[in-house]
Amino acid sequence: MASSHFAHQSHKQEHLEHLFSSLYPHDSQTHLNRLHQIMADASAARPPELKEADQSDLSWYMSNRLVGMMLYTDLFAGDLAGVIEKIPYFKELGITYIHFMPLLKAREGENDGGYAVADYREIDPRFGTMDQFRELVAQLRAEGIHVCLDYVVNHTAKDHEWALRALAGEKEYQDLYFMYDTDDIPQKFEETVPEVFPKVAPGNFTYYEQIQKWVFTSFYEFQWDLNYHNPDVFLRMTDILLYLANTGVSVIRLDAIPFMWKELGTNCRNLPQVHTLLKMLRLIVDLVCPSLVLLGEAIVEPFQIVKYFGTDEHQECQVLYNAAHMVNIWNTFATRDARLMAKSVKYGFKIPHSACWITYARCHDDIGWGLNDNILKAMGFSPEAHKQYLISFYKGDHSFSHSRGELYEFNPETLDARNSGSLASLAGLEMALENQDLYQQELAIKRILLIHAQLLAESGMPLIYSGDEIATLNDYSYKQDPKKAHDSRWLHRPFFDWERAERRHDLSTSEGQVFQALQKLIRIRTEHELFRTDIPAKIIECYENPVYSFVKYHHDDALVFLGNYSEDRQWVDTNAFHGVGIFGKKTDLVSGKTVDFNNDRILLGPFEYLWIKGHA
Repeated sequence: MASSHFAHQSHKQEHLEHLFSSLYPHDSQTHLNRLHQIMADASAARPPELKEADQSDLSWYMSNRLVGMMLYTDLFAGDLAGVIEKIPYFKELGITYIHFMPLLKAREGENDGGYAVADYREIDPRFGTMDQFRELVAQLRAEGIHVCLDYVVNHTAKDHEWALRALAGEKEYQDLYFMYDTDDIPQKFEETVPEVFPKVAPGNFTYYEQIQKWVFTSFYEFQWDLNYHNPDVFLRMTDILLYLANTGVSVIRLDAIPFMWKELGTNCRNLPQVHTLLKMLRLIVDLVCPSLVLLGEAIVEPFQIVKYFGTDEHQECQVLYNAAHMVNIWNTFATRDARLMAKSVKYGFKIPHSACWITYARCHDDIGWGLNDNILKAMGFSPEAHKQYLISFYKGDHSFSHSRGELYEFNPETLDARNSGSLASLAGLEMALENQDLYQQELAIKRILLIHAQLLAESGMPLIYSGDEIATLNDYSYKQDPKKAHDSRWLHRPFFDWERAERRHDLSTSEGQVFQALQKLIRIRTEHELFRTDIPAKIIECYENPVYSFVKYHHDDALVFLGNYSEDRQWVDTNAFHGVGIFGKKTDLVSGKTVDFNNDRILLGPFEYLWIKGHA
């Protein structure tokens, strides 16, 4: 067994060296020697408890016990010390994975929400110190809670030490970035490279009088793109990655990975060299800290996103965000039609066995309507007209819409836009409370719980956005803050309301109804292996458009998810279930009621969901 492990590690080492030499052929051995030393130093510095984790279950992120939450430290609890005090809250709900939004030291002033990093080895003083972060991670780990940390790999802040030394004229540091004495090459790049933020940050280059050079700045002028053509950049960023891994985090989120490689004559997105870089990072992690998971952030077309998993033979990120699925969930509520969601999953992309999606309904960002146009057309919809319908529906413009939201990045010429809003407000709770409509409040709660029931049951790592567990509503106070008023995403980025959270024990409140139902769902999920992420879900295409269903098999057991995405009752024909071998009487894990698939039909109430378990 030991010899087999050694051979496997040796093969990975050889593959890493091959990839490195192919990307950096000039003086590759010198650079490889430095890489080997970086890896050796990180391995030697790895704490004993993390080395123990490296020898245990490396598929921990596939577990049915894993339920995630993402949050802003300052908005949730003020600082790291405040988060430590709130650990019992996570335990009470059943959270076992926390993604802390950007924590590393950001530049003063504008910093793109913390993604303009001035020091990768320090925690932002607003939150605490690196020692406090290590203590928090250790306490969470002791409670069985994994931690995810953001790592911005495409750019640094212009205030980072490397950038400051580049501004001071040191060529070694200028070579870490893309810098040009004239705008000839920048103009050639501009011919083919799209703008990320055309309204607020037009162009891809910024001229700095201090050094009389043009600098590649894809996002904002205060974020300088790193030049991965220079092996020194890869080595430095690898060293930082391994440093962060040794703080005890279980997941590192690699931010803006599609942008990492630049080539003239291309759009500088999703280039093959990016995948080479990620394959090398994955091999390095496997060799030094194999229990660490790489989460890739790639907001690109679905056919491009899936490539960042790599393959079973040549792996990249273990986990990616399933943004398309999130969009399909909201489309289903707006249309009362689950066909697009079902077909998108059924005919979706195959992913490596060691990989999984993060499934979620809301996050810190807006909702961009990237639907599968081919499926929409086959269903008889006009993709552009349908997109406009969704934009209007979730803004709340239609008389039949239950939603309360706002537009983000509205283009008055094309009428294109994205939508902002909290999960509860988009699901109808805000409007229902405004109108004191008890029936609509009931329906809104049902929508909220149906969303989470689906996320917790399907194949994927479920992620809850902080506040959704207590049905947090839109926060319009951001409009009074000049620093936030221009960005509607602050609508769903409020300070966590701990007074409202106190009502989570009161079932007469929306907070209590959502929290306690979600708490129960999480507990049930942890008790049954059928909820493991690595058990594939098979879509059951029901005859009734509002109904979404899938089945998961594990040994001799089956789990059927059945959800009605309409406020109307639905009689569901059981023939579709017979076609996948589901017969007889089975039990709903949530309510305990018996569901008989030998009957011709099953009745689902408005927005009802079932977790049906029984012998396969």
